[in-house]
Amino acid sequence: MSSPALLQTFVLPYPARLCQAIATAILLLLSQLISPALAADTRFVTPNAMGTGSLLLKTTEPGRYVEAPRIATDFDITVTGPIGRTRVTQRFQNPTDGWVEGIYVFPLPDNSAVDTLKMVVGNHVIVGDIKERAEAKKIYEEAKANGQKAALLEQERPNLFTNSVANIGPGESIVIQIEYQEAIRQSGGEYALRVPLVMAPRYNPEPDIILSSSTEPETISDPVPDRSRIEPPVLDPRVSSPANPVAITVHLNPGFALGEIVSPHHQINSTVVSEYRQTITLGDGVVPADRDFELTWRAKPQDEPAIGLFHETIGKDNYVLTIVSPPTPAKSEIRLSREVIFVIDNSGSMGGPSMDQAKSSLQYALSRLDPADRFNVIRFDDTMETMFPAAVSANRVNIEEARSFAGSLEASGGTEMVAPLRAALADSDAQSKDYLRQVIFLTDGAIGNEQEMFDILGLKRGRSRVFMVGIGSAPNSFLMTRMAELGRGTFTHIGDAQQVEARMRELFGKLESPAATDLKAVLDGAKGEMTPDSLPDLYQGEPIVMMTKLDDLKGALTFSGKLASKSWTVTVPLSGASNGSGIAKLWARRKIESAEVAMSLNEITPEEADRRVLALALDHHLVSRRTSLIAVDTDPSRPRDQLLTRAEVPLNLPAGWDFDKVFGPTVKFRHAESQFKSIAMTGLPRGTDQTKAAELVLPETATASELLIQLGLLLSLLALGLHVLARREQRT
Repeated sequence: MSSPALLQTFVLPYPARLCQAIATAILLLLSQLISPALAADTRFVTPNAMGTGSLLLKTTEPGRYVEAPRIATDFDITVTGPIGRTRVTQRFQNPTDGWVEGIYVFPLPDNSAVDTLKMVVGNHVIVGDIKERAEAKKIYEEAKANGQKAALLEQERPNLFTNSVANIGPGESIVIQIEYQEAIRQSGGEYALRVPLVMAPRYNPEPDIILSSSTEPETISDPVPDRSRIEPPVLDPRVSSPANPVAITVHLNPGFALGEIVSPHHQINSTVVSEYRQTITLGDGVVPADRDFELTWRAKPQDEPAIGLFHETIGKDNYVLTIVSPPTPAKSEIRLSREVIFVIDNSGSMGGPSMDQAKSSLQYALSRLDPADRFNVIRFDDTMETMFPAAVSANRVNIEEARSFAGSLEASGGTEMVAPLRAALADSDAQSKDYLRQVIFLTDGAIGNEQEMFDILGLKRGRSRVFMVGIGSAPNSFLMTRMAELGRGTFTHIGDAQQVEARMRELFGKLESPAATDLKAVLDGAKGEMTPDSLPDLYQGEPIVMMTKLDDLKGALTFSGKLASKSWTVTVPLSGASNGSGIAKLWARRKIESAEVAMSLNEITPEEADRRVLALALDHHLVSRRTSLIAVDTDPSRPRDQLLTRAEVPLNLPAGWDFDKVFGPTVKFRHAESQFKSIAMTGLPRGTDQTKAAELVLPETATASELLIQLGLLLSLLALGLHVLARREQRT
């Protein structure tokens, strides 16, 4: 302050000096608080100011938008024998003028063993470490508060993950790499690789709520306790161009001469390296992430079977992967009658091609029933309808009535799947040996309460076998495969109308073939741990896949069971195993799944399941529901006076889905509007407890709420001063 101004302050009467002092304080406060907030504010734009293809998200201010963070993904997959190793490269780009935390929910195969996370910042690479989930989250939040770049990979479901990347600077790009491996699926001589590219919006049933004595609502049971973590925003394809471009390269080396290679949902280019190796790329180079990628291949016809035994040595431990295909049974003249319960999903997410595929599948299935069979049909959305009071004979009249019923179905409403599951498993003739009872679900499985379904199936399955038919461009494969395992059935996927007849014919070929039952696996002359703990029933063309941890490779593995009414046995010498890689990770992942299955079957407690999952994941450096991968840059990059904006990367609506049916008034999903939150992280001391800091959420337009509160208090003080001044002047 200059000397004349300072002199004037003392010459002015007291009330005037008081007002001037208050006004000066207000100006100083405004200059200190408003400037940093404005400097860190996310850039607002209008649709007219952006070029075509830009992705805009609404804010709470009418007519003002924020450009969304962008992500591009590259899958590089190497298939060696029965194992696939995938490197996923995600490039996060921040198009705004502010600092951003990018959050991206994305799917991976349900059997993937995720073991690597790398963050590329400038010219250096930060390798992630596995930590218990709560500890990893704490490290991430502290790094975020300190202005350090950090990446956190968390599992929401075995096929659904969240990648959080903190402190992406204005206009900056951050590269995240994830690696996982999986066992290649086999069925009927066909090998299949599926790469999920989009998470379908999931219907999450509402919690059960009662009124407490104080009349306040109280949640007593939530079937989806993590609902907020599996509800990313979804783009409306009518107003937004497809986002999140994906490139895919598959290096195919199955260990045998390759025959036909097919991708049913994408155009592909194939480069022949040798008779045993090919490189597959997308025909269009890059595609939007709006439907799953599938690749199938077969071996050239040959006299000798492919090698089915692989091993990997880690330290003193040997891990063996065994694939044994049961012999094709001779055609039996005795056909066991079946009681088939069809459960068809007609909820809103099934709108469009999915509903057509489901109805066509049901029509085909009805045509395969024999008059000696009996059946029923259950349809569900957020309501349920059972066609007949009980299973009826599959005669012509009943079949025609069922065909008419199926043809009239339309997609709408939510996906309440628990009630139809209970109804399908209700068995009024549980002691009967005259009918083989089979439950067939036709659904996309777009729900968030999977564990509730598993628990019910584990408790109520009885003699029923459960078969899952995944419908549409992005089915919930975790739900499908776990339900099939618990229900001692199989899972097949129908991604478009052209696949309906072939896939349903294959499924019914299995259903109508004598099943291999009472399967057992025994180690002869060796000691080790096998997984899965119990083997499922098998059907024609379904291989047995076992993984074993051994001290050495001595002895043999013997499989036995019943094929129709005959005994079946095969012995595989362990010394004949070929070299493989990644088997130890797959063994650990399968042991984790076994613990989850044992919990659903009430064979172990949830606490014991938690203990096993945590120990296996930490020992083998795997992401699980109890562990996460965390990578942190040591040097802070975001200045302390800059706000951080949380931005969830919006997902595409799966191809073929109807936006209005999914986001209708009776269904609660999030669409991509008003997703930007500015987190109060300015001026936080290094090491501040971010759990408390995260509670200070500002409005979506980054309004400085603390500033306004303090300004309001000062203005009140100024008003009081003016009031006192006025009273004194009146007295004079």
